[in-house]
Amino acid sequence: MINVLELTKRYGENTVVDRLTFTVRPGSVTGFLGPNGAGKSTTMRMMLGLTRPDAGSARIDGHAYHELRYPARHVGALLETSAPHRSLTAAHYLQWLAQSNRIDRRRVGEVLETVDLAGAARRRIGTFSLGMGQRLGLAAALLGDPPVLVLDEPVNGLDAEGIRWLRELLRTMAAEGRTVLVSSHLMTEMSMVADRLVVISGGRLLAETGTSEFIQRHGRTYVRVRTPEPGPLGRELERSGATLTLASDGSLEVDGMPAAEVSRVAAAGGLALDELSTHTGSLEDTFLGLVSRGDRSTRV
Repeated sequence: MINVLELTKRYGENTVVDRLTFTVRPGSVTGFLGPNGAGKSTTMRMMLGLTRPDAGSARIDGHAYHELRYPARHVGALLETSAPHRSLTAAHYLQWLAQSNRIDRRRVGEVLETVDLAGAARRRIGTFSLGMGQRLGLAAALLGDPPVLVLDEPVNGLDAEGIRWLRELLRTMAAEGRTVLVSSHLMTEMSMVADRLVVISGGRLLAETGTSEFIQRHGRTYVRVRTPEPGPLGRELERSGATLTLASDGSLEVDGMPAAEVSRVAAAGGLALDELSTHTGSLEDTFLGLVSRGDRSTRV
C-alpha cells in the first residue's frame, strides 16, 4: 500500500504539491491523472526519495523509500527521467541492478523475455529505439518481482501492440494483489486499464475514486434524440425544463431530463422519434471538465 499524507513541495514561492493526501491500495490499477504541471512527477519523485518534501510524507507499506534496504525488491519504478548509461548492454545494466539489490541473476533473462527484449540483451542501450528503451525501463521495474509498481508515463514510445501488452501486464499485476500506480496523459488508455483514479491539479487533490464513479459523479450524462421534427420537439422539451444542444449530425442532445421523460413529451405532442439513447461522457471529457472547473471533490 502507498500512503501519501499532507505531502508538500515548494520551489521558491511556487507550491508544486500542496498538502496532497491519498492512498493507493493493492489489487487494482490506480491511474494518477492531472494536467501538465499538476505535480504528478514531483509527487512520484518524493515517493521514491528522489525529491525531498517540504512537509508531509509518503510511505510504502509503512516505510519511507530510503528505509528500504533493497528497494527494487519492494518497489518497481519507472520515471520519465530514468536513463541508464548508454554504453551498457541491456543485460549488464539489469545484472548490475540485480547484484545491488541481492536479486537472483536468473531474473535478468526472465524479465528481458517478459518485455520482449531477449534478442537485444547484448545490444548497447545507446542503440535502442525509444520503445525499446521504455521496455528496458519496465524490465528494470519488474526485476525484483516487487509488490508495488510506480510508473510515470509508461506507454511513451510504445507502439499499439506494446501498449496492449502493457495494459494486460498491469492488469495481471493487480490481479496478483500488487499495488499499481500509473500516470499517463492518454485518457483512452487510462479508461481501459485503471480501476481507480487519483486526480490532481495545481498540486492539490481533486478526486480519489473509482473510474466509473468518477465519470458518473463529475461527467455529463445526456439524452440523444433524432426526430424528423427537431424544431417542434425542441420547443416542447425546453418548455418542460430541458436544456438542448444541436449536434453537428442534426440530433438533439438533451440535458436535465431522462430518456423516459423525453419520450413522454414527444408522445404527448404527437412527435415521432427515430432515436432515443442515453450517453455518458468519456473519461477525457470528464477529466477536462473537472480540471477546468477546479472542483475540490470528496473521496468515494
